[in-house]
Amino acid sequence: MGVLAPGRCLIPGSRFPTGSLGSSRPTRAPGWALLLQPGFRRVPLRLQVPYVGASARQVEHVLSLLRGRPGKTVDLGSGDGRIVLAAHRCGLRPAVGYELNPWLVALARLHAWRAGCAGSVCYRRKDLWKVSLRDCHNVSVFLAPSVLPLLEDKLRTELPAGARVVSGRFPLPTWQPVAVVGEGLDRVWAYDVPEGGQAGEAFSSRIPIQAAPGPSSAPILGGLVSQAS
Repeated sequence: MGVLAPGRCLIPGSRFPTGSLGSSRPTRAPGWALLLQPGFRRVPLRLQVPYVGASARQVEHVLSLLRGRPGKTVDLGSGDGRIVLAAHRCGLRPAVGYELNPWLVALARLHAWRAGCAGSVCYRRKDLWKVSLRDCHNVSVFLAPSVLPLLEDKLRTELPAGARVVSGRFPLPTWQPVAVVGEGLDRVWAYDVPEGGQAGEAFSSRIPIQAAPGPSSAPILGGLVSQAS
């Protein structure tokens, strides 16, 4: 789940070894780092974070907060496409993934083809910062904390009223979540854009969101959730 512009981050502030990004002092980069570099070359240094694929539990938690919602679903930084594919399978359609790295886009399309969904899901090689979100009603993001303030600005400006954002691993820094599911790195936060309001405002209806049942899933009343990670 993620765009390499930026991608997924497991450890805040993590980066590739300096030499792997073209420093005059070469270092030995891991094999997966070489795979990701083509996407990074198009992204400002401050937005570069390594890709880490979503776990099965993380995908489950994202879907528990989006399942049954109408409208277009997008994964910003879709990586190998697992969230988009799972979203399509559970009825969230259309489902679109935006990923800058061409190798990950190709891998996502391969997974869709092997699942028999090649003609049903869409993976686009595009920088998330250049994607218009004005027609998106369900948004999934697994990005690094360093870029989440910038993402908040984009979401606030572009998302339509009634849209929902689900952020994995790290919460949006200033928005008030309507639900939290999971623990530790498997935790995800849901945020709603109020009708007639601005994204990030406290959710006022205080109606519990019904997340899919599970040992780490617990619906939390909107507007009463701590954002502590």
